[in-house]
Amino acid sequence: MIAVDRGRYSVLIDGVPVSAMRARELGRKGIVVGDRVDVVGDLSGAADTLARIVRVAERDTVLRRTADDTDPFERVIVANAEQLVIMSALADPAPSFGLIDRCLVAALSADIEPILLLTKADLVESPEPALARYEPLSVPTFVIGRGSDLTPIRERLVGHFSVFIGHSGVGKSTLINSLVPDTNRATGIVSAVGKGRHTSTSVVAIALPEGGWVIDTPGVRSFGLAHVSADDILWAFPDLEDGATSCPPGCEHQSAAAGCRLDDWVASGNSTTDRLAAFRRLLSSRTGGAEVG
Repeated sequence: MIAVDRGRYSVLIDGVPVSAMRARELGRKGIVVGDRVDVVGDLSGAADTLARIVRVAERDTVLRRTADDTDPFERVIVANAEQLVIMSALADPAPSFGLIDRCLVAALSADIEPILLLTKADLVESPEPALARYEPLSVPTFVIGRGSDLTPIRERLVGHFSVFIGHSGVGKSTLINSLVPDTNRATGIVSAVGKGRHTSTSVVAIALPEGGWVIDTPGVRSFGLAHVSADDILWAFPDLEDGATSCPPGCEHQSAAAGCRLDDWVASGNSTTDRLAAFRRLLSSRTGGAEVG
């Protein structure tokens, strides 16, 4: 499945895009970009033809999000992704560390390899403050600015099914247009309030010339994690995970006053106060204690 548009699905069959509808027997089962499906009917791909999707194969991975951290309704973004490219600008708009943290949790809990891609490096003196924040995770990281050589990123993407996530205005569509000539994904400017306009309006899989796929997604303003557990969140903070073993049973990891030992762990140089604060914000937001970023 390479695209979904108002109840019509674009399915690639032997290199030919075929327009299809969902068969009634599938009921309300959701179908998303990345799904592997069985299709019957007219498979020619000719204009004004319509096939039927009759079966959806079991998914290897599922990238999900919720509207907020207390919303039980999951929204599937893409199926069968191997890599999640988390894009954040270093300036214009300012980096959203909250969104990066959330996407890292979502990727790791879904068994998807996270990749951090920082853009607009030409607008800042140095990317080091942002890089240092995620150094403990050993996540593959790329930094690009205007005129940067994209070869290292391209090599990382070739042969894989990779989904791009980030706020509007961070350069997702611009990058994809550079990686895949003649794609013509819409691009836009950043508004005066620091949020980009939504330029991509749907999830679309685009074939790389060298092999593999990139999935462009609409810019997100929030990334809820109601579908992941507290243990999943801790797993995305490996620099804190060992320290948590010293906490008392049932520790909610919110403060030293409540018995949490993570403050001592950070004070011993095993992590940073920024990382601990980010971890606690994510835990707190699950009970409505913080805004979803």
